[in-house]
Amino acid sequence: MKKRSFVSIILLLAVSGLIFSTFYSCKPANKNIGLQLYSIRDSITSDVPGAIAKVGKMGYTFVEPAGYGNGKFYDMEPAAFKALCEANGLPVISSHTGQALPDSANWDKIMAWWDDCIAAHKAAGARFLVQPFMGGEAYRSLDTLKKYCDYFNLIGEKCNAAGIRFGYHNHDNEFSTQLEGQTVYDFMLANTDPSKVMFEMDLYWTVVGGANPVDYFNKYTGRFELWHIKDKAEVGASGMMDFEAIWAAAEQSGMKYGVVEVEEYNFDQFTSCQKSVEWLNAAKFVVMPE
Repeated sequence: MKKRSFVSIILLLAVSGLIFSTFYSCKPANKNIGLQLYSIRDSITSDVPGAIAKVGKMGYTFVEPAGYGNGKFYDMEPAAFKALCEANGLPVISSHTGQALPDSANWDKIMAWWDDCIAAHKAAGARFLVQPFMGGEAYRSLDTLKKYCDYFNLIGEKCNAAGIRFGYHNHDNEFSTQLEGQTVYDFMLANTDPSKVMFEMDLYWTVVGGANPVDYFNKYTGRFELWHIKDKAEVGASGMMDFEAIWAAAEQSGMKYGVVEVEEYNFDQFTSCQKSVEWLNAAKFVVMPE
């Protein structure tokens, strides 16, 4: 009788554990999604540790800073910034910074800047270094745009030597501007070396520029190693972005990491970032590389 009761208790505990495990396994797990720290620009510049701690509790799994300058990240030494982020479960995967196309007078100075920049990003643990702009002259002359492409190839070669991937992040002008019958973005894709330059496609700005991200994924397979997952405000809120169709082509795009950026807000900045990652974690069609 005692033996039978003991066995019954063991079985009951096993079944209870299975039910408990099954219940919690149904909760959406955090997906491998990063946050571009420009999304909390009003807070991070005044309290870096506090801002990073809040992001670490939201469900994001890495960060992409936009505060590099003078060898530091948000006025912190690269190793210290890396330690702060990683202590909050947020490794630095990619980063935004850059320099406009130099001329002969400041070429050596800008190349030295890039050498220091790359070393700092290496120390911070970054795997990707992304330039998110070009000067206005790039949108007025195909010859100047070609010089930018050559420049990016050179910086990409420097980054490769340090084990970092270099890339370019678009806005809408790259799609809405044509030079001599060629769309700026297409020209850049055709005139940059895929081994040296990848692209971080900003999904929202691509749509605003009148283009379809999926068309680019199909035409330039594998070139878009990073995505900026963006909407008019919080991700998924506007209804203007066909995220499901975009995700269906994720493998074709070559996407390795997806980064949320929130530039407009229906709430405070932290709440908007929180709602964005919650929406992505709950969306069944959103599948992120590990």
